Amino acid sequence: MSVQERKQRERADRERLIVATARELAEQQGWDAVTTRRLAERIEYSQPVLYSHFRGKREIIGAVALEGAAEMAVAMRSATAAASAPRDRVVALARAYLDFAERNPAVYDALFQLDGGLAYAQEDTPEQLKDAFAALMETLGEAAGDGVAPELFTEVFWASLHGVATLTRSRRLLPEDAERRVELLVDRLAVL
Repeated sequence: MSVQERKQRERADRERLIVATARELAEQQGWDAVTTRRLAERIEYSQPVLYSHFRGKREIIGAVALEGAAEMAVAMRSATAAASAPRDRVVALARAYLDFAERNPAVYDALFQLDGGLAYAQEDTPEQLKDAFAALMETLGEAAGDGVAPELFTEVFWASLHGVATLTRSRRLLPEDAERRVELLVDRLAVL
């Protein structure tokens, strides 16, 4: 391995460490606790080293969001692969989405609540975000119904899931009714 390759590998390792530490700190104490000073202390590097990887907290949030989008896509695809009937796939997708949001609140916030400097629904949208949307559309596209654009249906269903996830987490909806909400969403929105 050349010196250049070793330096690139070390740089990538440091970047992964910064993102993992930011994510861990955000999950434990919230995003307000994630500062470059705290991150530098936790990973035992100087703040200038942090800034050599990320210009600031916004870019770190964006990196956590991209990592989370990839994980969410895998979770949704895994859940839907286990279901054979179209309705069962939509239910599995909705459950996987809501479960991801509940289990990873800081990542979910990085994806959908905080400014990570990422473009959504644009030509320059990062591939991880496009893939997460594609994971939704792979299942929801078949549930759109005649005359309804699959992309538009996916956006509306996704917006509903996001609302349920956000309102449940903030205790504005009772968590014990989560399953009934999923069933209602699938039965009223999806054409199966």
